Parts: sequence; C-alpha cells; structure tokens
Amino acid sequence: MPTYTNPTSDASDAYEALRGLAHASRSFEDPSETYVVIGELLGGLRSLRQVLDQLAAAHLSRQHHVTDESREYSGGAAEALAAADELHQAGTLIDQADDRLSAAMTHSGRIVWNPQDRIVERWVGVVFLQGEEADRVIDLIDAHGVEAGIEHLSAWDYGEETTNAALENGDVHDTAPVYPGDRQAETGDYAMTYNPMAGHVALYRRHLIRAEDAIDKEAGAHVPARRPTTGRERETAGRRSAVRDGGWFEHPGVAAVKQARGLSL
Repeated sequence: MPTYTNPTSDASDAYEALRGLAHASRSFEDPSETYVVIGELLGGLRSLRQVLDQLAAAHLSRQHHVTDESREYSGGAAEALAAADELHQAGTLIDQADDRLSAAMTHSGRIVWNPQDRIVERWVGVVFLQGEEADRVIDLIDAHGVEAGIEHLSAWDYGEETTNAALENGDVHDTAPVYPGDRQAETGDYAMTYNPMAGHVALYRRHLIRAEDAIDKEAGAHVPARRPTTGRERETAGRRSAVRDGGWFEHPGVAAVKQARGLSL
C-alpha cells in the first residue's frame, strides 16, 4: 500500500508492482484487457514524469549545500547539477513515451476482439497472360504506367463469376503471388504482377470472406500455384476467345455479347 509520505518505501512498492506486472503480462487470456493495462501504464508514466521532475528539483535545491567524495563544495554542486540535468533529460524521453503510449491506447481502443463475424482477406486470380498477349500489356505499362495496365486487365474481371471460377479452380491466395523477377503494383482492390523478362502478367483481386470459411492449410488443403506452362492452359472457355475475336483493345464483356448474338466473325 502506498504511504504517500515515504518516497523510499513507495519507490520499493512501485518496483515490486512493475515486477509483478511484467510476470503477469507474459500472456493475456482475454486480449481486451490490454487496453486497460495500457491505460494504467499511461497513468503510471505520467506519475513517473512528475517523480523525475521532483527528483531533479531536490538536487537543484541542495546543490550549494553538498560536497563530492573529495569534500569539495564545487564538486558537489557540479554533480548535483549534472544529476538534475540527466533527470530532466529522462523526463523528456518520458514525454515521448507518453505520446507513443497514448497513440497505442487510441488504436487498441478501436479493436473489436474476437468478433463473431470476423473477416479475412484473400486474393483471387482474375487473369494470367503470357507470350504475345502479355507483351502487349507490358508495352502498355511501359508507355502509360502500371495503373493503365491494371485498368486494362480489370476488363477480365466479371465480378462474382470471376470469384466463383477462382474458388472452383483453387486460384485463391493469402497474398497476391509474386515469383522471382516479378514486379508488383497495387491499385484499390487489384494487385498486378508482371515480368518483362519471363513475359507474363497476372491480375488478382482482393476478396473478403468470413474467417470460418477460410481454408485451413494445416488441414491439408492445397492451393495450386497460378503459373501455367502455356497461356492456353489457363484460358476460360468462351471468355478469352471472345476477347481475341473482338480485338485486343475491345472490352471482353462487349465481345462476349457480340459472340452470344452471333455478331462476331
């Protein structure tokens, strides 16, 4: 229990309390309690700042009444002044720690621990091109930048249809795959990887799913790598042919409609 009058005793109690906290905080059965602990530490940190100021003031107020080990008053005054300066420097560092701890508390307070509808992020394959088709996209990237490349490839994204096809084919990844030599760029919910030397380009889209629906890799689930040996092996029936029939820069959705109506050659 604090005495509020005996600095030595209260300092000893504070040390023991921090030792106990260091031991108790090795694990949290309820992670939401971290917010409370941070708040208490923040209050303790501000009290510590006050203690440092008061320790510095005690040294300064007695600097002309003490000696050093050689019984020199000038030496004692210099040591007291130096100690006070170091204590003030420590107080400045405590102010910085206070700012960081306050920010941490703010972020921690926004966390919903163990939500019932927890969402995880996955990436679904939209399109993979290589050979001449990929070269055209890479030329577009070189001429107009990565955003132009992503915008062009996004024309292959048919929303739910694309998502379902990726789920069915196992083309779902924790992160957008990047192979040696690949370059990567992201815009919004899209991630594009391309490799001018290997001659391939791919587009992936962020897909959010419920945590309970996520594939447990430890259970033996296998997600095949999205890297076919030829461009033809990864073509979706009708869709890719519709794009080729409609011309390279024609939106694949328009080409598919033309083909369905018998308008394509």
